[in-house]
Order: sequence, then structure tokens, then C-alpha cells
Amino acid sequence: MTAHSARRAAAPAPKPEIVINGLLSLSDFAEIAEGRARVVLAPEIERTIAVAFGRLARCVEERRLVYGVTTGFGPLANHWVDARHIEELQRNLIYHLATGVGARLPYAEARGLMLARLLSMVQGYSGAAPELVALMQACLNAGLAPVVPEKGTVGASGDLTPCAHMALALMGEGQFFDRDHPARDSRVVLAEVGAAPYRLDNRDGLALVNGVSAMAAIAARSQVRSIRALETAFRLTSVHAEIFRARAEAWSSAFGAARPHKGQIAAHARLNDLIALAPRVDFSRAATRRLGAEDFGADGVSARPIAHQDPYTLRCAPQILGACHDMIDVHGGIVATEINAATDNPIFTEDEPFALHGGNFYGQHIAFASDALALAAIKLAILSERQLARVVDPVLNQGLPPFLQPNFTGLHSGFMGAQVTASALVAEMRTGAIPASIQSIPTNGNNQDVVSMGTIAARKTRNLLDDLFRVQAIQALACAQAIDLVARDGAAPGFSPAALKFHTRIRASSAFLAADRPLSGEIEALAQSLSAEDWT
Repeated sequence: MTAHSARRAAAPAPKPEIVINGLLSLSDFAEIAEGRARVVLAPEIERTIAVAFGRLARCVEERRLVYGVTTGFGPLANHWVDARHIEELQRNLIYHLATGVGARLPYAEARGLMLARLLSMVQGYSGAAPELVALMQACLNAGLAPVVPEKGTVGASGDLTPCAHMALALMGEGQFFDRDHPARDSRVVLAEVGAAPYRLDNRDGLALVNGVSAMAAIAARSQVRSIRALETAFRLTSVHAEIFRARAEAWSSAFGAARPHKGQIAAHARLNDLIALAPRVDFSRAATRRLGAEDFGADGVSARPIAHQDPYTLRCAPQILGACHDMIDVHGGIVATEINAATDNPIFTEDEPFALHGGNFYGQHIAFASDALALAAIKLAILSERQLARVVDPVLNQGLPPFLQPNFTGLHSGFMGAQVTASALVAEMRTGAIPASIQSIPTNGNNQDVVSMGTIAARKTRNLLDDLFRVQAIQALACAQAIDLVARDGAAPGFSPAALKFHTRIRASSAFLAADRPLSGEIEALAQSLSAEDWT
């Protein structure tokens, strides 16, 4: 094979295209942000962008008052700026806002920021130049992500600071990175993809920064990950039920019908689906048993236990997971609306001949939604840690060895250290329960006198999800160990197909713990897998 044919053989398959023509789903948003799909703008969307740009150009030509185009910014909006200075004005806007600090946004979130900004522009209210939209589309399709420091925004007049760093990259004055290369000078990267650095004009600078794109991008990724975390919780809970020979009675769909929250109904259905073929689960009903004389003493009081009820980690699982389901659902609805909205100021509409000034850049919706999702993430971690605690405790784990160590108790400690880590993670997660959405602090010369802190809320929740997956990874390793121990001891009956599928996935990356070994890397690798991959 020649070198040329080898290169051709190694060429990656073309990515699927997602056409933007109206609303974009969160799943499609994630596909583009993760770099797995290309963006295509429908012809009617391109016309919409051109029409909005024409409205802005007319306002400028007629010397109309347009915030941030013919005026200064923030508390300096009472200063008129002549049209001949528009390019300098837009460039200075980016320069004075490019003050972000801290770690850079991860690849998918940085690309999501650019995608969210593009989606806002294509709504037809922004007045962004069609050439700017085309450049952003090209960068996304080339797999590029701008280098964006994650700290420095209050989420009030949009995510001004992070968006400014994205704008710098488009201007050839920042940096881009991709899956295969570290951060590099954006002028060089743009040349490699056949694009020139963008020269801001008209409202381009403000169109790039004046919206909630950073918080929307982070929250959109968190939505996808939270759905995965919830499914992992369903899987872990059902396996936990099989290990402990739980009673299925508490998971009856009748409870969901009697208390018809959407999430609880869904939780009953999902849990029952997972244990449908579980021979270790007790599907009998306690009330169907007729009590006999042998059940009572002479005083008429029961002489022995007549039935058992499982602990709340099992019995109340549909209520816990159902409530988390509903919080995730609410969060997803808000984020889906936000990524398909025009989060600009001013806007240019068909009904108004001039610019319409307001506050669509304010991030309160995502701020509240992110704080609510944070509580669900913490609760899922608490449930996971408590289920883990039962399976490693010899007083509670129904005959399994202490800390699931299979040989030489005392010489080996099994999952003792891993449980401590899970406890530490939950404790740390609880410190993230303080809402960011109420931490308003006036800034911008008191122009932004009440702010949303939406991006801080979204970042906090993203970090909580990271630790949730770590707790779930520890529990998953422990449950896989318990399945192996039950099988080794020949305890009949065996496990369901769903439990065995769970076991296979865990064992694909982590072997049975026959003797103590460092588990840190295995925990982290499994957490990454649970976060990034759906259960299939």
C-alpha cells in the first residue's frame, strides 16, 4: 500500500449534517458541540439573517439611536458615537471585555458557546452580518473550539466576558484548539481552514457577546449528562434490589397512579422494567398472606416477624428518582427554550421600524434551573452513597464479606477506602447546595445593579455532576463485586439480564477485586465513561 493510499484509508468518515431550520433539539445541540456533526443553515434561515442585518444597516444609515452601535456601552450609553467609528467601537468592546480568568471551558462547552451564539443570531433579531454567521459555522464544522476562560461573568448583560474571548478567536487575536491539537494562535488556525480573521463592523461585536451563550452551553451539556446520571441511578438501584432480594411491592405502578407526578410514574415504570426478569426479587404481596395461629403468641401479639419492608434506599427509590426526573425535565425545558431564543439587546423586529431596547440578555432562567438541577445531582449522589454503605457493611449486607473483600479479612480491606472517598465526595457536593442564582452583586458602575449569576450556577452544577458520576462509579464497582461474590458462593437464583448487562459494562474496564489494589484510576475512568456514554 502506498503512503497516499494509506492516508486515504485512514480518512475519517464524513460527519452527519444537522440542518438548522427553526428549533434545534438539545440532543442535536450536543452532537454539534461534541464535534460529532456538522452545521447546515437552511436557505430560509440565511434569508432571515440577511433581513435582520438589513434592518440594522438602515438604522445606522438613518443615524438612529442604537445601543452599542451609535452609542457607548453600559453606563456610557448616553454618549453618541458617530458611524465612522463603528468598527473601532466594536473592536474596543471586545478588548475591554476580554478579562476572563481561570481554567478554560472544556471542548464541548466552548464549542457550545459558539453554537449558542450562532443560534441566537439566526433567530432574525440580532442584526449580525451574514459573513460573521458563516465564519462561526465554518469554525464549528472544522471542529474548532475557542479558548475561553470560564470565570469573569455575572450573567446579567449576557455572558460578556467569555463571549469576548470567543470573539477574539474569530478576530485572529485569540486562540483555537481542537481534539487533536493544543491551543494555538487563532490567526494561524483560521488560515489552515481557509478563513481570514474577521473584522467587526456594525453590531458584530455586540451580537457576539450580548447573550447568555456560555451558561446555555454549559447547561445544555449538563442536561445530557444528568439524563445519563439518572439512568445510571435506575440501573444501580435495580441491581441493588437484586443483590438484597428486595420486595417489588413498593415499586408497584399503583403508587405512581395514586400520586401522579410525571417523574414518579416514569420511575415506577423504569424500575419495574429493569427487574422484570429478576429471579432474586420478591414479587409477592405481603397483604395476600393469611396469618395463622403460629404467627401469634398467647397475648395475641406477633411472635415472629411476619413480613419485611426494605429500607428507604429501595422502598422510596421511585419517589426519589421520580423527583429527580422532574427536576431534570424542568431544567431541560428551560435550556431548550434558551438555546432557541434571541438573547440580544437591542433586537430588530418586523413590527418595529427601529431598534427595540430591553433585557433579553438576562440569565435568570438558567440560573434558577441550574440551581434546581444541582439539588437533584446532590440527591442522586446521596442515594448512591447510602446504597453503597449497605452493600459494604457486614451488619447490613446479608452475608456478603466486609467491604466486599473476598479473601483474608483484615489483610485485605476491599472497598473500605473507596467508601470513604464516596462519603467525602457527597460531603463536598453538599457545599454546592448554596444557590448561585441569588448571589447578586451590583457592578458595571451600578448599571448592572441586579445580576443573575447564571454562568456560576451552571458551572457549579456541571462540577457537581462530575462528582456524582464518581460516586456512582464507586457504587457500580461495588455492585459488580457483589454480583461476582454471590455467583462465586453459588447463591441461587442468579441475576437478571439487566443486571448481567450492567456487570458486563463494569467489567469491561475493571476486573474483580481479588486483592487490594489502587482503585483511583478505575473510578475516574468509569466515571468518565458513565458521563460520556449512554447505556445501550
